[in-house]
Amino acid sequence: MHTKFRAISLSHKTAPVQIREMISLDEESIHSILLKIKEFFNPGDVLILSTCNRTEVYYSHALDLGTEIIKLVGMEKGLADVVNYLEYFEIFNEDREAISHLFRVSMGLEAQVVGDIQISNQVKRAYQTAADLDMAGPFLHRLMHTIFFTNKRIVQETSFRDGAASLSYAAIELIDSLTSNIFQPRILLIGVGEIGEDVAKNMVHLPDAKVKITNRTQSKAEQIAAELGFEVVPFENCREAMNEADVIVCSIMKNEPFITKELVKQFDIQSYKLLVDLSVPRSIETSVEDVSGVVLYNVDNIRSKASEALEKRLSAVPKVEAIIEESIVEFYSWKKEMMVFPTINKLKQSLEQIRQEELSRHLKNVGEKEYELIDKITKSMMQKILKVPVVQLRAACKRDEAEELIEIITDLFDLEKITTEK
Repeated sequence: MHTKFRAISLSHKTAPVQIREMISLDEESIHSILLKIKEFFNPGDVLILSTCNRTEVYYSHALDLGTEIIKLVGMEKGLADVVNYLEYFEIFNEDREAISHLFRVSMGLEAQVVGDIQISNQVKRAYQTAADLDMAGPFLHRLMHTIFFTNKRIVQETSFRDGAASLSYAAIELIDSLTSNIFQPRILLIGVGEIGEDVAKNMVHLPDAKVKITNRTQSKAEQIAAELGFEVVPFENCREAMNEADVIVCSIMKNEPFITKELVKQFDIQSYKLLVDLSVPRSIETSVEDVSGVVLYNVDNIRSKASEALEKRLSAVPKVEAIIEESIVEFYSWKKEMMVFPTINKLKQSLEQIRQEELSRHLKNVGEKEYELIDKITKSMMQKILKVPVVQLRAACKRDEAEELIEIITDLFDLEKITTEK
């Protein structure tokens, strides 16, 4: 049986968030599972990618280990009934489909927000973890560097990564552009529900900003703040924090406006204050813009920017897919040649062993000069004998006929026996 590159995927396309949360892996869990896979199955390569939208395992092995690896994940997560969730996993058991899937994931084609730039960094971290644990062989190293080069081409040659294509990305991009002239802008995020939490996580793209967050349930704010290194403001002190902030991002569910014109009029506005309303229904009165120095953006303003960027990205998808296909074809050319290298090396070892044995048998009493001459002649003969099978093997690779020729050469020269003796 030949080793195949395979993949197991649970993503936003196959499973609801409740299931994804159960299966999601932190860094410690990923390390633990990688080491267990290495110990139990001794695969050629393993890479584990776990984000809020997907948990995936890529591995090289002659056998389909999908169910066994899913059980390992279940053990790590304390899920005795993980087999009941097998229907949510997508299994890729052929080289081409697993490789293609990893390319598409890495480029952002499979992301909830098409072209999501974060996934590229997440894949790099997953690869670094595999490499650190010595679980990336020549195959995975070559594959990942091909993926990184492809990503660079896509950034340089297409508009696939241009602009902000989600509401939270667009909000961050807007804040970044409107606070470019402020040193360490002070940002207050009110409400860390689904949208607010996403905005908070994306505020890492504003490294110079001083971010504070507040929420009616303080424990939720404290949890997010601890992960991201932000400051928490008790909800009862929200008004004072709003007065101090240069930017207020409001994502709070309320039937009536939380920030009113009368409230904003009491603020000490030195130059201007940016208000971003991400709530539906809206939580900031539209009339706040009547107050001097106040700039207001709402969901519709921001979403229009995101929609425009998304259209641009989607129009670039055919070009992105063409670049990916070019990279996969190039990678497969390398992979095919790699397939024959072990046989070529075994053949060289076999012929060299015969040559050395014959030299030892017949040249015991010759002088040093004679030995060097005969050694040189026999090496040259061996290289000429090797030339034809090596050329034929490489040609067979291009015709996708290498497997049959490998078997013939292995049987003809009894290479399995040579390997066993070694």
